[in-house]
Amino acid sequence: MTVGSPTRDIVRFALPLVCGYILQQMYMIIDAAIVGRFIGVGALAAVGASSSIMFLIMGFASGACSGFAIPVAQSFGAKDFSDMRRYVANALRLSVAIAALMTVTTCLLCTPILRMVNTPDTIFDDAYTFLFLQFLSIPFTIAYNLLSGFIRALGNSQTPFYFLIFSSVVNILLDLIFIPGLHLGVEGVGFATMTAQAVSAWLCFLFIRKHMPLLIPKGDERRYDSRRALHLLNNGVPMGLQFSITAIGSIMLQSANNALGTVYVAAFTASMRVKYLFTCVFENIGVAMATYCGQNIGAGRVERIALGIRSAIKIMLVYFLFTIAVIWPFADEMMMLFVDSSKTDIIENAALFMRIANYFYPALGLLTILRYSIQGLGYSNLSMLSGVMEMIARCGVSLWLVPAFGFLGVTYGDPVAWVSADVFLVPCMVMLYRHLARKVRPCRN
Repeated sequence: MTVGSPTRDIVRFALPLVCGYILQQMYMIIDAAIVGRFIGVGALAAVGASSSIMFLIMGFASGACSGFAIPVAQSFGAKDFSDMRRYVANALRLSVAIAALMTVTTCLLCTPILRMVNTPDTIFDDAYTFLFLQFLSIPFTIAYNLLSGFIRALGNSQTPFYFLIFSSVVNILLDLIFIPGLHLGVEGVGFATMTAQAVSAWLCFLFIRKHMPLLIPKGDERRYDSRRALHLLNNGVPMGLQFSITAIGSIMLQSANNALGTVYVAAFTASMRVKYLFTCVFENIGVAMATYCGQNIGAGRVERIALGIRSAIKIMLVYFLFTIAVIWPFADEMMMLFVDSSKTDIIENAALFMRIANYFYPALGLLTILRYSIQGLGYSNLSMLSGVMEMIARCGVSLWLVPAFGFLGVTYGDPVAWVSADVFLVPCMVMLYRHLARKVRPCRN
């Protein structure tokens, strides 16, 4: 990604990511539809009651693994392959420790967590079962994110996409077997998700072992290196905390929404499932920018960074126009995937949430492009501060807008957070680029 057209490089890298995550979100939508249709609205609310908690936990895991992949991408861009493998070895050690600590801690704290977010008593037991099974799958989630991050760091975003296709199909088939077939209820949802994540992690491991020996540490490259471990943590922990800090605001917002009652929990769950289907494109344009900026800063090609950011913004705006054409006329019909058409209160509230968020998608797109670019350049601490801005904004909405306007206030939680983060990220990126332009001598063909 250090030569040629930035637009072509970004699209070529991001497209498999986007397709993979769309497929992943599709299976989450099908997952929720199966729950809502075959078990009921209460079970749908139970599955969604802890979604912000899962965003906090899994977001930290995913962010930390993405951060661990940045030094790998930078070393690959600099063609220092021995250094790259040393980073791989140390990242594996750190990830095992993080997975063990997170799994034990979260499983022990399931009940306090659900009480903290005001989970209604009518759905508490199902919510506990689902959340506990999700926490048990943390090691598989970390394994997939870390190994797929290594594969993408070398410029291959297609292979993780194929593995997501396979694991998504496995998840859907298991949902159909466990829920309408064996009548396992929300337990079936948890078991299906856990199995699918384990499959995707195992496929990444086999692929690296067979087709990417360049990533496999050899000899003394396997040794623990405190300097490299610290560098990995300096990249991974801020990225993980960025998601977690952002999730704190989401938890407060969900807690405020949960207090409104089961109808609004179900509406929130349905709308969030569809929202993620559309917003994952912005997220993966950002992921492409992290690798793009990481490789180019490693190669000393600072002048390509600004070109890449401009190209990514253009791509994002084209996609935004597509979302307007789909969401605004069809939001109500999308919500009918989850509940019967007679549940008009759930459908109307969920569709309202989707339409209001859609209007602010350019703010989200700019946020992901700038945040991931800053991370790829090695300044994860700065990107973490944008997560603080999001947290403050969502907390403000939870404390003032939701009590005053009810569910309408909930719908403005994300938009206010996105705009607040952009207020920080735009000047930050401008100043950082100027600093790098002075520090690193540009390379030209």
